[in-house]
Amino acid sequence: AELRKASKRLTCHKRYKIQKKIREHHRKVRKEAKKRGHRKPKKDPGIPGAAPFKEELLREAEQRKQRLEALKQKQKLNRQKEHEKKRKLDAKKNAAKITETAKGKVGVGHDFDSLKFMKHCQMVCSVLFESSLFLMQVLEASDVVLEVLDARDPMGCRCPQLEEAVVCSGHGKKLVLVLNKIDLVPKENLQKWLDYLNKELPTVAFKSATLTKDKSMPDLVTKRRRANVDLSSSTECFGSKCLLRLLQEYATTQNKVIQVGVVGFPNVGKSSIINSLKGVRACNVGMTRGVTVSMQIVHIDKQRKMLDSPSIIADPSNSALALALRSITDTEEPDLAAVLEGADAILNHCSKQQLMLCYTIPDFSNTEEFLTLLAQKRGVLKKGGIPDIENIAKVLLCDWTGARIRYHSQPPESQTPPPYLTEDKIAEMWDSFNLKKLEQENTTTVQAVKSPNPASSIIFQSAGMTNGTIEENQVTEEATEWEDMQTSNEGEEEEEDFTESDEEE
Repeated sequence: AELRKASKRLTCHKRYKIQKKIREHHRKVRKEAKKRGHRKPKKDPGIPGAAPFKEELLREAEQRKQRLEALKQKQKLNRQKEHEKKRKLDAKKNAAKITETAKGKVGVGHDFDSLKFMKHCQMVCSVLFESSLFLMQVLEASDVVLEVLDARDPMGCRCPQLEEAVVCSGHGKKLVLVLNKIDLVPKENLQKWLDYLNKELPTVAFKSATLTKDKSMPDLVTKRRRANVDLSSSTECFGSKCLLRLLQEYATTQNKVIQVGVVGFPNVGKSSIINSLKGVRACNVGMTRGVTVSMQIVHIDKQRKMLDSPSIIADPSNSALALALRSITDTEEPDLAAVLEGADAILNHCSKQQLMLCYTIPDFSNTEEFLTLLAQKRGVLKKGGIPDIENIAKVLLCDWTGARIRYHSQPPESQTPPPYLTEDKIAEMWDSFNLKKLEQENTTTVQAVKSPNPASSIIFQSAGMTNGTIEENQVTEEATEWEDMQTSNEGEEEEEDFTESDEEE
């Protein structure tokens, strides 16, 4: 028989004795505190009711309190302004350092110096990140540019202005396409896109790890796995070895440390790819579009540096479908008309039956009825149970730009490369890369990743390539600011490089 545990109950005599000892101890502590002069602060009794001019005194006290609050608020705003000013100054210094490094790499006798190359990019590509200055720095400083594409709509993620700027730069830069989110499309469709894109530019199939470890929380994954949560689809990365080998081959041929710029439209997974290659969370990622607002350098190893950058801004002249999927919208106060137009464009480019099965809603006749049914199903309602059409339209856009909805588009039937991708340029982009080995590694990646059933994936009609844009006045201001910054930094000593997000592995 098992032994019973001893009871923790006490006799009354023993319990009372303990309580008495505690009271005596508290009494002793109070006496010692009284001798030292430490007494409890007395509460402010306030102004007596019979005091003369009580209302005036209370009013003066309230005014003093308001003046103190206003002074604190003013000091807080001043501190924020100083912090913002210091941050901008540091960004300018770091930008000047990157440009000087790239300028030394180009050489004195080259056709393009750094400023001319920036102007060339601004005139040729007409493409913009949130700050065109960061775009110019990334394109100028990079030896290899990775254009990240969403595997669900690869053609819609390609920016012809950006590709033309890199291919026609004359600096010997390489342009590589990274087909991300391959776990959201059927394998047959993925293989078709790889065959199509590899005929134009080197293309790598990739599935980034959406849940990467943070240095401050190394046991996050382990703890969640103990809670019987399956995180294999979030923590596993596919295609990283292929991409790293491709970059290593180029670094070996160049015999130097290469800088790899990562560019693309919002929500294609630029920062997630860098985090997957690094193995830790080096760059901020999020479900909202436009999380990355500045350039950031991440050291992968001694031979490779990754340059994270803000997203390309889509030209307003693009179709409503392209603007809905590729432009950055403010989730707090978006243009409701644009949101509804984007939702209507998405629904019109898909099969109605597949949408009904995906969202499990009955038949509908138009976009408004679809949004009404979806709002009722998900409980997105206003007062009185009225469906909230505006908010459910934003939810729909988030579903399609995030990784919630599985859809796929078909590659064009005929292979017609863009005008800037001539046979000579295609051969130049493939130089230093092994096509046969790349195809073998892509096939291995496609076989290893878990893909959806074609029947459960929505067939989507792509709108084609998406153009990027930049306002002329903004280009002029950025170029002038860059010229002033270069002039002010000509005689300065060499400063420290960007603060790295993580240590070198």
